[in-house]
Order: sequence, then structure tokens, then C-alpha cells
Amino acid sequence: MRVFNRNRGLRNVAAIASISSLVAGCGVLSSDSSGDEEPIVVGTTSAPSTLDPAASWDSSWELFRNIYQTLLSYPFGASAPQPDAAESCDFTDATNTEYRCELRSGLKFSDGSVLDAKAVKYSIDRIREINVNGGPAGLLGSLDRVQALGDREIVFHLNKPDATFPFVLATPAMSIVAPDAYPADALRKDDGVVGSGPYALKSYDDGKQAELVGNDSYKGFADRRNDAVTIRYFQDSPTLTGALKDKELDVAFRGLAADDIVDLQDKDSKGELQLIEGSGTEINYLVFNPKDPWAAKPAVRKAVAQVVDRAAIAHHVYKDTVEPLYSMVPKGLTGHTTGFFDDFGDPSTSKAREMLSDAGITDPVPLTLWYTSDRYGSATKAEFEELKRQLDESGLFRVTLKSRPWKTYVAGYQKGEYPVFGRGWFADFPDADNFIAPFVGEQNALGTPYPAPEITGELLPRSREESDRANVVREFEEAQQILVDDARLIPLWQGRQYVAASDEVAGAERALDPSTIMMMWELYRKTSW
Repeated sequence: MRVFNRNRGLRNVAAIASISSLVAGCGVLSSDSSGDEEPIVVGTTSAPSTLDPAASWDSSWELFRNIYQTLLSYPFGASAPQPDAAESCDFTDATNTEYRCELRSGLKFSDGSVLDAKAVKYSIDRIREINVNGGPAGLLGSLDRVQALGDREIVFHLNKPDATFPFVLATPAMSIVAPDAYPADALRKDDGVVGSGPYALKSYDDGKQAELVGNDSYKGFADRRNDAVTIRYFQDSPTLTGALKDKELDVAFRGLAADDIVDLQDKDSKGELQLIEGSGTEINYLVFNPKDPWAAKPAVRKAVAQVVDRAAIAHHVYKDTVEPLYSMVPKGLTGHTTGFFDDFGDPSTSKAREMLSDAGITDPVPLTLWYTSDRYGSATKAEFEELKRQLDESGLFRVTLKSRPWKTYVAGYQKGEYPVFGRGWFADFPDADNFIAPFVGEQNALGTPYPAPEITGELLPRSREESDRANVVREFEEAQQILVDDARLIPLWQGRQYVAASDEVAGAERALDPSTIMMMWELYRKTSW
């Protein structure tokens, strides 16, 4: 395996946090709101697809986190969900089947209406009642019913033990909406929002801009450090970074391409702006379709796993803005392993040839690799060209590349049309469960059946009985080893998160939660004495 070093002088999150804290302690920086400051302007390529939480299992969550409220969420530094709209939440039984929350007192929506236990029940029930295809109802598979007891107490009765349920409640999909403003059996049609988050939505121009203003009736853990935020949505990274360089933006994040990140790193080293690097849980991987005669052969899948040079992909295609991944569970999460490296080691054509030969395969294997042309960024095409180069040069494969736009791409893999295809995954919540459970079972997020009965029938149910996630490492390790042995899913790389900001803005190092969703309230303008 070729090893590529990274030597950038990049300011990382820990260093920035330490420096910011030190300087702020000397009185140089201040987060006090003046009341008449211009809004913080944030640019991103992550535009919402909807403003109604009942319809969203996508990038709309970015906006939701700031204008709606959930029972639980993630204050800066938290890796497990903490109360937000709730004052407290906990399982009340030993089997993790009854989860009870008590709301903070005096909660109100942005229109002044009361946020009580009935509103929480209403919000969760309508998600399941509307049941949008591909929507967040899929996160509530373990929920039997919701019970409102009085004004402030909510009880979630589960149909099976599920210690991950608090993580589900902390996703922006479970945002609490005002019952009078959202129909129980249909999505809201206009661009209005009635939430209880740190901000209210002042105006919204679909796909272009969202104007957020402080919600003075908000009660939760968020300590808002600015009065207003304007979020601008861009179609591509060059336009986004160009706006930042032209000082049209204060902050840019999500969707930054590798070449632009390298350029921003140079400007960071010269002190022209800040580029903050944080760990991310985005992963990218290959899926093998067992309906295809070649992809169905374990020897073929394992030979591909043996040939692929992840370090070359990370270096040549992504300029070291991603890192090689050797498990479906990314580094940084409890239970992460390096199973593919442990079993396959360095890329080796000779080992791969032996695998194929032992299975009676002596001629080059014809494989068609599919990728989406417009979902994961412009580097996807180059990534698959590099994969083709590696596999073809081994002499063991004869690769054809094909692509489609995302909407038709999804329809294709759900119909089982692709022998091998690329996918990415952004976690719903930061737990190893969310990097295994969605991919296995007869019906999964890939549209390609993967029974894995030991994982779905034993390991995952056993892990969900344990609230202390540190106690389920063995179950996740065993599940990952099964994925390695099957080689139905081959992990390629794990992404990092980058936030670029002008030197006039502080708080960006605190602004990403464990799911890498931006908490706009942490941003503020620097001031001096």
C-alpha cells in the first residue's frame, strides 16, 4: 500500500478551541450581541428539500436544527443526546421499552402558542400518519405508541428494546411542530414555519436563502451568540468558496470540493481566513448486488476488496481531505474496527489472483460499476475512474463505468439493475448501530436485500438492550466481521468536515454537532475593547 503523508499546518478544532478560549479569557473576543449587528451570513450547498419535518430524511435537517426544537439534542462537546425541549428523559424500565420525558415549563412556539406534551405526541404521531415515502417514519420502527400525561410528561412505549431510541428523538426529523399550524394527515404546503428553536424563520426563498432571527421565547440549552443568521444556498463549491473570498459570506461549509479545500488551506496558512477541520462520520462504499452472476460470487467480491487501494483514492482524488476506511463503522465511534485491513492487508494483485483461481476463475471478470453523477460531488467521477484503473491494471477485472443522475440512479438500484454501485452515508445519529442496521435485512436503505440473520436477529437486538453503548462493543465487532467475511459492502473512505470562516467571525470550531449539523447559534462576530 502506498502511504501518503499530510503536512499542512492546518488549524484543527482542538487547537482553535484552546486558542479561542484563551484569547476570549483575555477580553479580546466577545460574543455579546449588540442588537444592531448585521446577520452572520453562512453559505452551504446543503439546501432543504422541505420545511416540514414529517417529510424530511435529508439535508433539510441542517435548517431544522436551528428553527425547530427536539426533546433531546447535542450541546457543544456532547456525544450523547442531552435534554433540550425536555427537562429530563430516561428509560423507566430494565428492558429499554418505555422511555419517559418531562418537558421544561413554560415552553412556547414562535407564534406564542403553548408547547406541551400533546404537541409532542401530535408531532410524532403525524410523522407516522403521513408516512412519506423515504421519510422519517422509517426511524420509528421500534415505536408502538406515544402517550401524553398531563401538560409536561410524555411516554414512548416501544415494541422491542431499543437503547438507540434517544438518538432517534435527537434527530431533527423529530422536530416538534405547533398542532394548529400543521395538519395531522398531510404536509404543510407553504413556506411558513412555526417552531420553538433558537431562531424563527423570517423569510425563505426556496433553494436560495433563509433568513433567521432570534426567537426570544426559546427555552433550551442553546446560548445564542448572535441576533440573526442568513443562510445562502449554492449549487457548487467554486461558487460557494468564491463568495467567501469576495467577503459576501462570513462562513462556508458542507459541499466544499477537495481542490477548494486545498486552496483554502493555503489561505488559512497565510492568515487570510480560518479553515477549521473536524472529524466527520460521512462514509463512502461499494455495494455488490447478489442478483448479478459475477457480483454474487464471494471470491469476486473479496478479490475486489484485495485490489482496491484506498490510500490512492484518498490522495489522488480527494487530496487527503478524506481518509481510507476499513469498516462500515467509521473511526471515532464506539465499536469501530479495521476489519478489512486486518483480513486483507495491503492491496495485492497476487493474493487476489489466488482467491479467484481457488474459485475456478481464471479469465478477467467483467464488472460494471455504477455511480451517481450529481449527488456526492464532482470528485465521484474521478473516484470511479481511479477504481477502474486499479482493477483493470490488476489484469483480473474488465471494468465498465456507468452513471445516472441521483433520482434515476436510486430507481435503478432499487430495481436491482446494477451489479456494483457506489453509495454514501451520512449518519442519522452518531452510533455504530446506524452504520450497520440500515444496510442489512430484506428491506434496507440500499434497496438490495442482505438477509444477515445473525446481525438482524441476534447482534443488533442484543445491542439495543444495553443503554451504555460502551458495553456493546463486542456485538458491533462481531457484526462488522460478518460484513468483512461477506464482502457485500466494501468501505472506501471516511470524510472530514471543513468549515471556512472569515477572521472576523468566531465560534465556528464549536458549531458542528456530532452528526455534523451546524448549530448557527454558536457563531458570533469578534469585537475588541
